[in-house]
Amino acid sequence: MAEHVADEPCEEDFEAVTSAVLGASRLLVAISARSLAAAEDRVTLPQFRMLLVVWQDETKLVTLAERLGVNPSTALRMVDRLASAGLVSREVNPNNRRETLLRLTGEGRRLVEEVTTRRRTEIATIVTRMPVCQRQALIKAMRAFNEAGGEAPVHGAFPLGWPDAPPS
Repeated sequence: MAEHVADEPCEEDFEAVTSAVLGASRLLVAISARSLAAAEDRVTLPQFRMLLVVWQDETKLVTLAERLGVNPSTALRMVDRLASAGLVSREVNPNNRRETLLRLTGEGRRLVEEVTTRRRTEIATIVTRMPVCQRQALIKAMRAFNEAGGEAPVHGAFPLGWPDAPPS
């Protein structure tokens, strides 16, 4: 019988982990969808993703498109809709007058915070049903999973889980 290295799961572990993560993914997608349901008449899921990126930091259109994995013309159409809805504002970059910076309006910020609060509340409810020792194991496992996926570590309790507080 081959010895198994602690950092390399055996084939059965790999399949079990993959299945468990897929199940968790379905649950998290359902939570995300429910948290956005109250705002559905205002924004679509892709538009909400855009609001999250802009909430994190004011940004240029090209940077926004890159972060969302869409082409700039698609991002521009989405920004136009969000600006028309009063959720995003455009401002000339004081450091480069040829560039436009995107920022959330007060209404855009409120929408993101409301949706995120609903999401956080539902996740917290689920987590409280877990025994404490399993919660600790989940923290360790999720940190490792996020690190392996290239996601920045989360520090503190910002409503969106980003490592640094967004601009006020």
